[in-house]
Amino acid sequence: MKAVILAAGVGSRLGSPFPKSLSTLPSGERILGRQIRILRELGLREIHVVVGFKKTLLMEEYPQVLFRYNPVYYITNTAKSLLCALRDLDDDVLWANGDVVFDPEVVHHLLQAGGSAVAVDRKRCGAEEVKYRTDGDGLITAISKEVAEPEGEAVGLNLAARADLPALVQALERCGDNDYFEKALEMLTGQTPYRAVDISAHRCIEVDFEADLSEARRLFSDVPTRAGKPTPCDAEAKEPALWARAAG
Repeated sequence: MKAVILAAGVGSRLGSPFPKSLSTLPSGERILGRQIRILRELGLREIHVVVGFKKTLLMEEYPQVLFRYNPVYYITNTAKSLLCALRDLDDDVLWANGDVVFDPEVVHHLLQAGGSAVAVDRKRCGAEEVKYRTDGDGLITAISKEVAEPEGEAVGLNLAARADLPALVQALERCGDNDYFEKALEMLTGQTPYRAVDISAHRCIEVDFEADLSEARRLFSDVPTRAGKPTPCDAEAKEPALWARAAG
């Protein structure tokens, strides 16, 4: 199985001069670094990170992973970034938005799904969340930001079985430049079964705004500082240096 992390976007709503996946958590890890560590600890060794905005910052920070470049990241959305990674892969693929902070159990549940799957949080949603609905068998029947009577949020972690990958690639090719990858999953409803995997018992948050980042830091404030990593105070002290690199 391969893993793909989508980290090409500008993330303008967060108001940071560097990619939001480089935002620091209380453990001293950055969001992307935490994702990579969790995936590796769960046995996913081949990790492809799709980059665009300030790509060299990400590549310098995490030289141990593979990189795919979306050269038109500034005029495209996650559908096209995911397509950059999937075009020449031929395996089961787990993919995640690069701004999601999650417990390892979230990925574990996806890996146990036994096929293509979407991680979901059964909760009330606001306008910005990607919402979903299922049928009686727990298969996704609708997924987008506009879903009537939604059951909750699709949190941005998903799995495509190898047999379903060609259909996903074709759907992504049909997506518009501004579409999220969920548009492709919406096209495939009734054709390719994606099972909703309930991860509501675990912590998971997507960081879009400054308030989301503050909430992520609160949710994960009890995570111990990892050996060899800076303390939270040290990490915050290093933020100006990252800002300077981003400005350069």
